[in-house]
Order: sequence, then structure tokens, then C-alpha cells
Amino acid sequence: MAAKKAKASHVLTDEEQVVQISNRLKRAQGQLGAVLRMIEEGRNCDEIITQMSAVSKAINTAAFTLLTSSMKECLTEKRKDSEEVSENLQKLFLSLA
Repeated sequence: MAAKKAKASHVLTDEEQVVQISNRLKRAQGQLGAVLRMIEEGRNCDEIITQMSAVSKAINTAAFTLLTSSMKECLTEKRKDSEEVSENLQKLFLSLA
């Protein structure tokens, strides 16, 4: 059996960006909990959808921030596989579009 080639990837090292992304996801987690409570309490669809939209936007913003920060780091790093990493990040970016 042939060994599977590992996909070129990147780990975000910018601590400031990691904190911002983590904080945004924690807020989204709290918003999602509120959505669940609203559904269980029988709140109206308009209110629930508004909150679901906010959760979705928060998650997407966190994902785009992660990708753009990773792309920036990838461009400044001296890596042998930077082209592969860049292509992988580009595919991830397109998966969010």
C-alpha cells in the first residue's frame, strides 16, 4: 500500500489573530445557545432567524480572518512547500464562498 502524501497546511502563529478569532467564535457559541433557547421557548421565526444570521456571519468572519491571516503568514514565511500551502488555503477560501 502506497503512503498517502500529507496535505500541505499552515498553522496560524499570530497570537493576536488567534485571540480575535477565538473571541469571535466564543461569541458565536453564545449566540447559538441563545438561538436554541429561543426555539425551545417558542419565540417567533423573525427573531430566531435574525439571531441565526448573526451566528452565521460571526462564524464566516472568523473563518475568513483565519484564512487571510494564514495567507499573509504563508507569503512571508520561507517554506519549501509555500506554493502547495497557498493552493490549499485558496481551496479552503473558495469552499467558504
